[in-house]
Amino acid sequence: MLASIYEYIYIIIVIIMTYAIMSSYHGWDCERIANRNISNRVGLFLIALFFIVVIGLRPLSYKFVDMMNYNSYYHTFHYGMPFKFNWDYENFLFDNLFAWMGFMKFDISSFFLLIAALYFGGIAWALNKMFPRDSLLAFVMYLGAFSTFSYGTNGIKAGAAASIFLMALAYREKKILAVTFLWLTLGFHHSMLVPIVAYLMAYFYRNPKAYLWTWIICLLLAAAHVSFIMSFLSGFTDEHGAEYLVENSQEKHVSGFRPDFIIYSAVPIFIGYRLILKRYVVSETFKFLWCTYTMTNCVFLLCTYGNFINRIAYLSWLMYPIVLLYPFVSTEWTNHPNTSKRYLKYVVYGHLAFTAFMTFIYYGLFSL
Repeated sequence: MLASIYEYIYIIIVIIMTYAIMSSYHGWDCERIANRNISNRVGLFLIALFFIVVIGLRPLSYKFVDMMNYNSYYHTFHYGMPFKFNWDYENFLFDNLFAWMGFMKFDISSFFLLIAALYFGGIAWALNKMFPRDSLLAFVMYLGAFSTFSYGTNGIKAGAAASIFLMALAYREKKILAVTFLWLTLGFHHSMLVPIVAYLMAYFYRNPKAYLWTWIICLLLAAAHVSFIMSFLSGFTDEHGAEYLVENSQEKHVSGFRPDFIIYSAVPIFIGYRLILKRYVVSETFKFLWCTYTMTNCVFLLCTYGNFINRIAYLSWLMYPIVLLYPFVSTEWTNHPNTSKRYLKYVVYGHLAFTAFMTFIYYGLFSL
């Protein structure tokens, strides 16, 4: 029973936290409080710790789908078996960690708690680096993203890999550290190769018009049902990844042309491009984030007729709240310095309202 309402409780808590934190921004026309950085970090740590415990120690339930698969596999194949680090594992870091914890006879709840710590802890750490003065708001906004709860409870392997990738985004100026995080994220989930390639492209080339036109062309190809590109891309992945790039309408997977997914994906693309084009925002960091997101989302469009396209879309959505929030808090608009402050509440509340609608109405009432 508790597991069936876990997500609803989670969203309600996030809504309350968001409203409480946003209330402190009502006086943004005045100078910010001097010790805001300190209060941000303390609050960020406490909230992250809260969700690590709440999500990490959630009840074992099929409501969380892959959670029970991990539980079954853990006790069937790994619990107490001899351990030797195996580089041939599909996800060599995650799978070896999973096997080692089984060998050490840790309870499965310890494994889920550790992954929750990597997930929420990694997100908090990365956001504290990217939003030093607004990390608390950034973290709560990230908690309210459409995919955050799902990848903290179901797709935990991809979720943990995503949090490490965010660290690479945050430390892009420290090349050795950034490369280390990119290697770690690939070790946790092989699908992270897609955002890694987009990351490298954006690092060396950041022409917003080129990225936008590439996205539009990919959208037109998706609308025209041009799916041969999926077969081409499947040659660059493993057998498991190739299964996602097969068009199979008979299976009850999330697949096909999804206007709702595309419209959702397009919001930060067109908002960000307009801000860059009009030179409201002159920030190489924002260009880097925006270009990385846009190029990663192109892969989702090209693969939209494959299986589990929500998981392919997540490769870009993991950056969604960061790209959406960054220009409104981390840089002054050159032509209209106070406008970003006026729009902030619409961005934060609109983003959260979409998640609340999808949770309570679309996947709640409409699915009854």
